[in-house]
Amino acid sequence: MLGNDLLIVTGALVGSSGAILSYIMCKAMNRSFISVILGGFGQTSSSSAAADPDQAVHETTIDEVCEELRNADSVIIVPGYGMAVAQAQSGVSDMTKLLRERGVNVRFGIHPVAGRLPGHMNVLLAEAHVPYDIVLEMDEINDDFPDTDVVLVIGANDTVNPAAAEDPGSPIAGMPVLEVWKAHRVVVLKRGMATGYSGVENPLFFKDNTNMLFGDAKESIDKLVSSLRG
Repeated sequence: MLGNDLLIVTGALVGSSGAILSYIMCKAMNRSFISVILGGFGQTSSSSAAADPDQAVHETTIDEVCEELRNADSVIIVPGYGMAVAQAQSGVSDMTKLLRERGVNVRFGIHPVAGRLPGHMNVLLAEAHVPYDIVLEMDEINDDFPDTDVVLVIGANDTVNPAAAEDPGSPIAGMPVLEVWKAHRVVVLKRGMATGYSGVENPLFFKDNTNMLFGDAKESIDKLVSSLRG
């Protein structure tokens, strides 16, 4: 292997590409490369949501979410790794088309490290034929959440965690996130209450304007599409 120049060059390219990708993701998370490599990320959290046993989530239903979408003038969809795992992007594309036909202003908010690498969500949405001009980066759309009727968070967790902005003691404090909690209504599509990659509790799930729609993202989206068509 050491005598094969092609393998050495290929290995060097793969290694350097991985290092560059890691640096880009660390910069997007406002963390140093060394701190991530050394580990310990997310082992502790001072999140008030995790510390308060009286906090409870507000669970919603397909019919309720469908009614909120029908009555909305503006909707922002925030996809995450959960959408990729569930392969729900095609259903999300169909739902987007139906809502836009109703005159709803639908856009997507993409975090720089949503998924498992930069651009992951953009590729999935492009493959599902979501119009490119409504897929916006975090910096382009963050100021619009206060004027948004409904935000659909599909399989995202750490990238929408308000602890990053509101809890100085959180392990993810200072990390740039999509400020979805500022919208009038937030609906989170999630399998359960498990933490994200960072292992940090998400206070978003306990906020008064947040409803949880539990279940497989693809099944939930397909049901929403059927209800919107009905």
